[in-house]
Amino acid sequence: MPVAAVAAAASAAEPAPATTALDTRVQALKAEVIRLNRDLLVLEEELLFPAGTQVAVFVSMDVGKLFELESVQIKLGDKVISQHLYTPLEVQALHRGGVQRVFIGNLRAGSHAIDAFFTGRGPHERDYKRGTTLKFDKGTEPRYIELRIKDSQGKLQPEFEVKVW
Repeated sequence: MPVAAVAAAASAAEPAPATTALDTRVQALKAEVIRLNRDLLVLEEELLFPAGTQVAVFVSMDVGKLFELESVQIKLGDKVISQHLYTPLEVQALHRGGVQRVFIGNLRAGSHAIDAFFTGRGPHERDYKRGTTLKFDKGTEPRYIELRIKDSQGKLQPEFEVKVW
């Protein structure tokens, strides 16, 4: 094999030091951009939803053998603030203990009412629509509201409860 061919093969196998340094700088810049993006998202959420006026609504399920969730509609006062149609994978995630945030927003201090309507299939594969209402007072601290679907084995019916944290 000629010497020139061996030298060319050796130089092609080894990356140039300038290329390696450039790759390292590019990776460092990518990591910095990801960190900055995360910080900006946190700042944006703090500016848009200050803790003093923040209200967040979550949906969770406990067991869920007596109710097959299809959709949720949430009203605050007379205004619909959230609607969600569930896929089978989302329902499975809720069965495994997942909690879904369906709304986050600002709310002035005072007395408010939240209505939640759940639709799906109930016992014996019948269509099922239930609603629940909660009246609560919003102060200057953030409010977290959990809409929980759980089975009542005594009644053989699903129960829908609202809890304010």
